[in-house]
Amino acid sequence: MKKKIYFIEKSIDFNSNDLNSNKIAGSEKTLINITNELSLYKNLEIKVFNQTSKEIKFDNICWLSLNNINNYEAPDYLISMSDANLLSYINCSKKFLWSHSVQSIEKFIRKNQLLPFIKNKPIMLLESKYHYNTRSFFTSFFGKKIIKLAADYEFINENVDMNFLPKKKAIFTTRSDRNLDFLLSAWEKINQKSLDSELHINPPYELSEKHIKIGVKLRVKSNKNKLIEELKNSRVMLNPGHKGEVFCLAAIEAKEMCLPIVTMGYGSLSERVEHGVTGYIANNKNQFIDYSLDILNNDETYLKFKNNLFNKRGDRTYKNVAMDFVKILDLND
Repeated sequence: MKKKIYFIEKSIDFNSNDLNSNKIAGSEKTLINITNELSLYKNLEIKVFNQTSKEIKFDNICWLSLNNINNYEAPDYLISMSDANLLSYINCSKKFLWSHSVQSIEKFIRKNQLLPFIKNKPIMLLESKYHYNTRSFFTSFFGKKIIKLAADYEFINENVDMNFLPKKKAIFTTRSDRNLDFLLSAWEKINQKSLDSELHINPPYELSEKHIKIGVKLRVKSNKNKLIEELKNSRVMLNPGHKGEVFCLAAIEAKEMCLPIVTMGYGSLSERVEHGVTGYIANNKNQFIDYSLDILNNDETYLKFKNNLFNKRGDRTYKNVAMDFVKILDLND
């Protein structure tokens, strides 16, 4: 008999057909990728209940309206995406709460999640060692496990020209509230010693005349194929990291496109970069500047990192993520 796994979330209207759409963010992509992989296991029956307006039904996986969840029998496993309140929507003896953020006990209480958390007793699913170590004891009281993510297969399978030397273009594809101010301050010094270099950052952000004069440009956010081309034509990803960055899919996408990263290692970024192998982890702002200049101005350094990254491409895919899920949920039999 197949084991039933229900995923439940209530962010926006989307389903598995939206994987390449720019309307979804990292957590929605993750849900699509992991459920697609788990649906390949013949002993599993996967259902996703969310805000979708277009239900999709296949043999091993269905995307269904959250409003209809009580029309289905109880699952063997229930996994809520980020919201403990959703765990009360249907009976289940084995419940998990998959977190995509650092949640303090204060925030947990403010979002009215503490009481349903205590009532449902879920095991926490967390996305990095940093996430695991910083998770509040009171918001992981019933246990916690690490599920490391992966990049979409399009990044892993894309052809990368190992002889191509891109222009001196740095890129930042993370939210502007994640230490972009630090990066822009450092970029003033970087641009002084690399006058023909450019820094492309995510909108929305209001660029000043000073920013424009030192080569800062706003990216045009579009689809995944456009992002892949941007990464292929960049020289380095500059991402200081942030205390709220519990995994950083942007860094994994850069890795799969053989793009070295310079970071301060804040949040989980220290886990995304191998210092001196796939990029640099700086200890201070001056180091961050020097490391960035080394990759921008030194072809030998850039090509060394690019080659190292090429040898690591595809070392973790959503097939591996699904295997970890099977192990954590004890689904092997």
